[in-house]
Amino acid sequence: MTWWSKDAKKDRRSKGRGRRRGYQKTAGFVALSEERHMTDPNEDAGSFYPSTGGVDLEPGILDRALALVAFLRENCPWDATQTSQSLIPHLLEETHEVVDAIRADDPHALEGELGDLLLNLAFQVIVGEEAGSFTRESITARLEEKMKCRHPHLFGLGEKEDWERIKAREREEGARVLDGLATGLDPLLKAHRIQERVSGVGFDWSDTGGAWAKVAEELEEVRVALERQDSEAVEEELGDLLFAVVNLTRLAGFHPDKTLDQANRKFHERFEALEDLARERGISVSDAGLDVLDELWEELKRKRM
Repeated sequence: MTWWSKDAKKDRRSKGRGRRRGYQKTAGFVALSEERHMTDPNEDAGSFYPSTGGVDLEPGILDRALALVAFLRENCPWDATQTSQSLIPHLLEETHEVVDAIRADDPHALEGELGDLLLNLAFQVIVGEEAGSFTRESITARLEEKMKCRHPHLFGLGEKEDWERIKAREREEGARVLDGLATGLDPLLKAHRIQERVSGVGFDWSDTGGAWAKVAEELEEVRVALERQDSEAVEEELGDLLFAVVNLTRLAGFHPDKTLDQANRKFHERFEALEDLARERGISVSDAGLDVLDELWEELKRKRM
């Protein structure tokens, strides 16, 4: 979504008020010939959108992605047969590749991956419009309205409020606190979101003390289950322990996904260093045994590898 100043939006509306969306074929490409009337969600609030911070952005420039997908749908047999459902694997894959580029701190790769993700989002919009499910206008209006409700203090609509409490009010009357969580969420992220939701209605510790005690309690229950060699109990208690650790992570001010990813990368890098050190000393990693490998591991830890 492209944000621009209020004056620029007024000028755009004056040029295109009342015109309908259409496609004009130019040089073998489908150009979007639309100057949409966009209702300013700030008019009632008497405020304005922030400018682009000095970045020169052409209003509606991201609409070119929608025009591109419309062209592909008309001219490419594969693109024409795609549905919202068939595109899910591609959407998920591109989302993960965007995250990988961000974590790798690779702006060039991120630029390309964001383009791929934008293409997939544009596909979902166009397919939805073709089915009559929604329009780009309705999507944008819903987003604007949601952000106004979530940031009332920025739009002159009230005082700043806790995000989860606002979201709780937005849910339909009679809905349960945990209704609406995406079923496809990674279990680690889902645990985090469950805890955020219930925290929004006050079911939470005030600091990390209670969460730490809960981790210690669950750890002891895992030990007891292991001693009893009760596999079902071990699995259940390990799940409770993981859930408790996620909660401790949240209350300590961190996100479990990022925290675990950092730990994964640290282990990965250290184990590769262990392999290099073993090779330098003529040690076969596969034959060395735990004692030897653990000694190398501790040596690397002392070097902060």
